[in-house]
Amino acid sequence: MEYHETVNTLERLRRLRPKLGTRTTASLLEHLGNPHEGMAAIQIAGSNGKGSTARVLDRILREAGLSVGLYTSPDLNDFRERVRVRGRNIPKREVVRFVEEAWPYIVDRAVEGDGPTFFEVCTALALWHFDRENVDCAVLEVGIGGRYDATSVVDPVAAAVTSVSLEHTDILGSTVEEIARDKAQVAPTDAPLVTGATGRALETIREEADVLTVGSTRVDSSVADRETVHDPESGPDIGVTEGEMVSSSMAAVSVDGPDWRVESRTPLLGQYQAVNIGIAGTLARQVADVTEHDIAAGIRNVHWPGRFEVMDDTPLTVLDGAHNPDACAKLSTVLERFDYDDLSLVFGAMRDKDHRAMCRSLPSADRVFLAEPAVNRAEDTAVLSTVFERETDGTVEQCGSVLGAVDRALQQADAADCVVIAGSLYTVAEARDRWTRAPIPTQTDTTARARSVVRAADVPAAERPAPDQMVHRTIRFHARREQATLLRTTMLSLGGTCSVSEIAADEHIDVVMTGTLAQFRDLVRQLRGQSEFNHIASQLNHALGIETNGKDESSDDYPWENGTAMMGILNVTPDSFHDSSESVEAACARAEEMVAAGADILDIGAESTRPGADPVTAEEERERLLPVLDRLTDSTAMISVDTRKPAVAEAALEAGVEMINDVSGLADAAMRSVVAEWDVPVVVMHSLSTPVDPKQQYSYGDVVDDVLSELTERVLLAERAGIDRSRVVVDPGLGFGKRATESFELLDRLDEFSALGTPIMVGHSHKSMFEHAGCGPDERLAPTIAATTLATERGADIVRVHDVAPNAAAVATAERTTRTDHSSDPSL
Repeated sequence: MEYHETVNTLERLRRLRPKLGTRTTASLLEHLGNPHEGMAAIQIAGSNGKGSTARVLDRILREAGLSVGLYTSPDLNDFRERVRVRGRNIPKREVVRFVEEAWPYIVDRAVEGDGPTFFEVCTALALWHFDRENVDCAVLEVGIGGRYDATSVVDPVAAAVTSVSLEHTDILGSTVEEIARDKAQVAPTDAPLVTGATGRALETIREEADVLTVGSTRVDSSVADRETVHDPESGPDIGVTEGEMVSSSMAAVSVDGPDWRVESRTPLLGQYQAVNIGIAGTLARQVADVTEHDIAAGIRNVHWPGRFEVMDDTPLTVLDGAHNPDACAKLSTVLERFDYDDLSLVFGAMRDKDHRAMCRSLPSADRVFLAEPAVNRAEDTAVLSTVFERETDGTVEQCGSVLGAVDRALQQADAADCVVIAGSLYTVAEARDRWTRAPIPTQTDTTARARSVVRAADVPAAERPAPDQMVHRTIRFHARREQATLLRTTMLSLGGTCSVSEIAADEHIDVVMTGTLAQFRDLVRQLRGQSEFNHIASQLNHALGIETNGKDESSDDYPWENGTAMMGILNVTPDSFHDSSESVEAACARAEEMVAAGADILDIGAESTRPGADPVTAEEERERLLPVLDRLTDSTAMISVDTRKPAVAEAALEAGVEMINDVSGLADAAMRSVVAEWDVPVVVMHSLSTPVDPKQQYSYGDVVDDVLSELTERVLLAERAGIDRSRVVVDPGLGFGKRATESFELLDRLDEFSALGTPIMVGHSHKSMFEHAGCGPDERLAPTIAATTLATERGADIVRVHDVAPNAAAVATAERTTRTDHSSDPSL
């Protein structure tokens, strides 16, 4: 069974059960060996905010060093987003293995009239996978209600009800009290239920369980400094306060418990999100030995796409998955803190929503662009148009697609305006394609490569083109089903090939197109003029270099702008695996040698990043680093510092450093702020963790796809923090949490990372991956040079090495071979 077959099989399951209960889920889990028994599970229920709370809790627990399983729904782009371990999607092979094991039983139950629903099977998949990964705890977002939800098959060690409002009244009850009573059934046996509910809902929950309440802290405006007042006797047990905005995408937040206090920054904006953050922090303290530092870091570094996500600030562009009146009202509240002129709203919603109440809850829009996301449940734009024309004074326009609506809204907006995309997570997911989907140039010049590309794209065997049909330029990218169908028809009509994934879900599917440059030019011309394809046409132009000839016209005069730059590694550590310089004198002497040998950049590291290395404190790292930096201020090479600590980076920048190399990939929001403030280039590396735990091995599906996807999100986070994309250098992280074969594949397919529109760095020097080529620890110079040559040929902008002279010669040779027009060079 192939992955696309398993997903399509799951998608055919029914969505609703005529009779509620957990018995069917429990029966399926029993067939699977009861993987949930003994699992430390945390349930999070609520009308709104449960996904955000789950995501913050997951991040806090991971900051504390725990292995965490996270189960949420729905997904934005990929079914596998629902089930994550240690922050990464369940691998495709594991989904296939689960379906092969569970499907015969599912069929048997369906024959008996008791087949599980899609959500019940997804819940079983999550618990099955968490058990196989031996997670320390599992964070489960409840689907509907609490009493009869599939996740309630577990016996939770902690649980929360974030908020209660009227929802699913046909299932949960027609009053807030009935709904609150249902949700309260997730309460654990041995711990109080944590809740952000208020009013009648809170009164009802108190009747069902012992509770810890989380809510807004009163601010005393009678004193000069507007002192925060937390009084558990008259207010919530845990008080939360959202402070001032610290950037367009971050706000200050504080959480006050009876014996603990946390102050941090967060990208989750709004007082309601501050309450969710407080709930997550309280749950974390119930289930693990977390410090206030862990909680603050989790709050600061959480990433939850599509939830008041600021994508741009000229114009202010916001994605928010508000999908009911309460969520729309909260979106309006957050928007009030931003200054803008006109407001454009891109809106698409599901049929079962209260569109009139949603419209009334949203801020008044000057222009409304309506679109149907590509799902069967989407409401017709004609219906929505009638609602908005009756309820608003703004102009209303119906558009053919979400991307077309976004394109229209951005075209008509001025730099000082605001564009909000809302109404459904499905709408937000399609709109987000504009910023996250990029065509990837792919090599299919051999039979093996061609077959691998279409197989990885989940193209059925019967529809895969013959390898000899893929000898021209090949581009692969993600699209929605309707877009993919039109692209396929158009490309085939032009004489090229186009293969499309067979996945039938309402999510991204893969498209693989092959053709001559002329055929792609014709494709771009035909896509122009169709609003939903304008952006795709521009992306194809960039990927193929049709208009720019593959070159960025802007220039900051960096060493990598005129060919592959040489970065020399200078370790001032006692425990690095290669070439450590413990004294200042030795380090400076080595730096001079590397510059003389051709180093354009010196990368100085004062903490070893080798797998299993012991971390050092920021103070110790600074003490090792600063004396060396002080001696190298007059170096002709660009000076970079290899650190993942914001305090160290700031000290280095104050000492005159011109670049930061962060092996954690800007995982800490504080590091993003430092880099943005100093406006310097930064290397964003992909790594499973830092330092890498050699005992922890992640199973990649397609390692290039997975790394590209994660780096895409990291680059977006960098931009959101104020770092210009032209300052970002990406590093796929060879050897960092990857098997040797995966590192070699990343090297081989390095050119695919050009889709990110950033320079690319490769750090491969003397890595253990070369043992796979038969080279021991003392025999890795030759394979390092070979890899440098390959990286240069595949488009690396920077190579990071220990031995500068021989690698510089390799770069010069490769560039002379691949980037020279031999017919016009008389010296050859």
